[in-house]
Amino acid sequence: MDLQLAGREALVVGGSAGIGLATARLLAAEGASVTIASRDAARLQEAAASIGAGAAWFPVDVTADDAEARLTAHYGDGKGLDILVVTVGGSIRGRFDSFGDDAWHDNYNMNVIGPVRTVRALLGSIERGRSPAIVLLGAAGAKMPYVNQVVSNVHKAGLLALVKTLSHELAPKGIRVNAISPGRTLTRLWLDRAERMAAEQGTTPDEVIEEFAAEVPLGRFAEPDEIAQAVVFVASDRASYITGQSISVDGGIGRGLL
Repeated sequence: MDLQLAGREALVVGGSAGIGLATARLLAAEGASVTIASRDAARLQEAAASIGAGAAWFPVDVTADDAEARLTAHYGDGKGLDILVVTVGGSIRGRFDSFGDDAWHDNYNMNVIGPVRTVRALLGSIERGRSPAIVLLGAAGAKMPYVNQVVSNVHKAGLLALVKTLSHELAPKGIRVNAISPGRTLTRLWLDRAERMAAEQGTTPDEVIEEFAAEVPLGRFAEPDEIAQAVVFVASDRASYITGQSISVDGGIGRGLL
């Protein structure tokens, strides 16, 4: 299917690895002009080279106080932005009584404030875009809270509320806003977690992954490319009547009806 992305201007925040990098590569393969941003300049440069097609990059930490200034400086020349994808976020494992205020604030800054800052800083550029679309990365835990992930469960649910609210506010300007909510995906976050848990349990990372995969009806973790396919479709004009939605790409792990 031709997603009609040729010539579109796309920015992927969190685009140096994982789902963000997979999304950037697919956008470029569909003909979009892609820029990636994240905290690590060295990783960004390497990732941009792997994308090809003249992919651009610039460093920014969207959890930092200067994030909006850095973003607006990059897009402050009146250039339109057709597609904004924000894949920053993360989870921390533990029971409710194991977390103090710092853990809550830090994770909220990553999962909610980072995307808020990004959209706020770039809204003027998005308004100048062609059939503009914003896609934020949610999580299956927002709809079906995971055990031992109370902090990110709460914050990712808040992100979905942001998507729903923004979609109503921005629809009159022709801007669509959606979330893709992945389940367990083989990103660096999960691989690092598997290594830590394996060390604690005296097993192997592969055994940890297999144990968590057994809870997924499809019996496996997703590859980042499988999530990216959904992100790019929703960002394209092929999804022109979809807005305000959180679309689960979770292998069936979410058991709720909504």
